[in-house]
Amino acid sequence: MKLMSFQVRTPVGTFTRVGALHDRHIVDLNMAAARWLTDQQEAQPRRLADAQVPAAMLGFLEGGASTMAAARRGLDHAVGLGSSVTGPAGETILYDAAAVRLTAPLPNPPSLRDFIAFEDHIAATSKRRGQPIPPEWYKAPVYYKGNHRTIIGPDHDLRWPLNTTKLDYELELACIIGRKGTDIAEREATNYIAGYTIMNDFSARDIQFQEMACRLGPAKGKDFATAIGPCIVTPDEIQDLASLRMIARVNGEVWSEGRFGTIHWSFPQMIEHVSRGEFIYPGDLFGSGTVGGGCGLELDRYLKPGDVVELEIQPIGTLRTTIAAKE
Repeated sequence: MKLMSFQVRTPVGTFTRVGALHDRHIVDLNMAAARWLTDQQEAQPRRLADAQVPAAMLGFLEGGASTMAAARRGLDHAVGLGSSVTGPAGETILYDAAAVRLTAPLPNPPSLRDFIAFEDHIAATSKRRGQPIPPEWYKAPVYYKGNHRTIIGPDHDLRWPLNTTKLDYELELACIIGRKGTDIAEREATNYIAGYTIMNDFSARDIQFQEMACRLGPAKGKDFATAIGPCIVTPDEIQDLASLRMIARVNGEVWSEGRFGTIHWSFPQMIEHVSRGEFIYPGDLFGSGTVGGGCGLELDRYLKPGDVVELEIQPIGTLRTTIAAKE
C-alpha cells in the first residue's frame, strides 16, 4: 500500500485521515473498514473500525500487523464496490487524489533519528574539513536525534530559517518503525519496518558547523524543519531496495543523483544498533542520511528564496518543497 495522510474539511473542523492511493483516488481506510464491517452485519461498524483501523497515522502504525490486515481488507472491499461506494451513513470513502491536501504521511513521529550511513557522503564532507573519515564511523551506525515536532509534508512551504546564508537540502530515504521492540537482531529487523518514505533533512550549514565546532549538535542548524512524504510505501511494494534511484532537482535542474544500494549501514543494522538496550516504537523515524552527492554542501551550491526543491525516489514519488521568501 501507499499510505497517505490527507485533510478533510467538515462543518465542525478540519481532520487528518489515513488513506491509501488507488489509481487516481485516495481511499479513506478507516471508513472503508467501517463499510466492510457494515456489510458483515456488525452491529457497531464505526466503533469497531475506529479500534481496528485508526483514522490517524500514528495510531494506525501502533495497531501493527492486525491493523494493516484490516486496512487491506477494507481497501479491497471498497474498491470492489466501485466509485459510488460510501460509508455506513453515506460518508465519503473515495477522494480525488488531485483535489485533497496531503500532510506529512506521519505528521507526529514519536522520535526522529537521522544517520550518516553513506560512505561517499561522509568522505566528501570530511574532505571539505580537511580530515579523513573517522575510523569510529566504521564501527557502528551513528546518528543524531532531530526535532520530531517540526515535520512538514509534500508541497509545503519552508520559511527561510535563522538568517542562514547556506540553506541546504539532503536527499535521503527513511524507514518507519511498525513494532515495539528491544535488542533486535539484524536478521529480524526488517520485520519491524512498516514502510519507507522520502526525507529531506534541511540544514543551515553555517549555523550547523558553528555549533558542531563545540563537539555537540547538530541542533539549531537542523531542528527548524524536516520534510517527509509524499507517502509511506509498505515493504511489499518495493522488490529491491538497493536498486532505488534517488534524484534531487532544484527549479527543475538535476543537482543530485544516487542509488540507495551504495549505502554502507543498512536499515536492519541501524535498528539492531538503536534497539540495543532500549526500545524502539511504532512511528519512530529513521533517516538514512544523505546519499553520496546528495546535498548542496558537496556541490558548494546552496538554496535561495523562491527555489523549488524536488526529491524523487520511485515508487514512493516526489517530495516537493518551496523555499519561501525571507521575511
